[in-house]
Amino acid sequence: MRTRIAVVSLAAALTGALAVPAVANAADDGPQHIIGGSTVSSAPWAAAVFSDGEFMCSGTIIAAEYVLTAKHCIEGEMSVRVGSTNRTSGGVTRSVTATSTRYDLAIMRLSSPITTSYAKLSSSYPPVGSTNSVYGWGRTCYEGCDGSVTLKTATVRVTTTNQTDAYGGRAIGSTGISGAAWRGDSGGPQFYNGAQVGVASTADGVSRQYYGSVAYNRPWIRSIAGV
Repeated sequence: MRTRIAVVSLAAALTGALAVPAVANAADDGPQHIIGGSTVSSAPWAAAVFSDGEFMCSGTIIAAEYVLTAKHCIEGEMSVRVGSTNRTSGGVTRSVTATSTRYDLAIMRLSSPITTSYAKLSSSYPPVGSTNSVYGWGRTCYEGCDGSVTLKTATVRVTTTNQTDAYGGRAIGSTGISGAAWRGDSGGPQFYNGAQVGVASTADGVSRQYYGSVAYNRPWIRSIAGV
């Protein structure tokens, strides 16, 4: 199984500053998955992202013809399964006909529209200290296991809204409460108050994760998908 996410390691503190993530080459590593957390019974907005027929990343459908994921997930012939919490069955499938990217965000245009409940996008940053939810089909342990077949979720606490994603865009940093993102969760959403605030970009697989900011990229998203 191929998985694609920009993996980070926590470096030593630099000249008295807080520890910062050293981002690995996004093209060399797979997506992230939820370690800990719990399974999800319903998520009509959820999109499992495939490359050349193999599971690659997580994502969300944001409009009838558009799925939002991470840029580092884009490789080969892309397709999606939308509306099922099981990434291997159910929901509906579509091929991807075009892709637009900005920083570590990607918008994929589908071959035909899908009618469902779309993910609501936020135009503001979540408050520092707030409890948010992350979702994905990523691995359920640090090493030695596959990604989850069933969509998982975990709660995280926002530590900053001024981090950077794998390609230098603004990102939301958080620490795990009930779980953490890891390989296979790449491209998956972070929600606050029912709206998507982030797109999974990098993580250390233990407690910290950095999600590309939806608010920061909202004008670009609107210009492509109209939402």
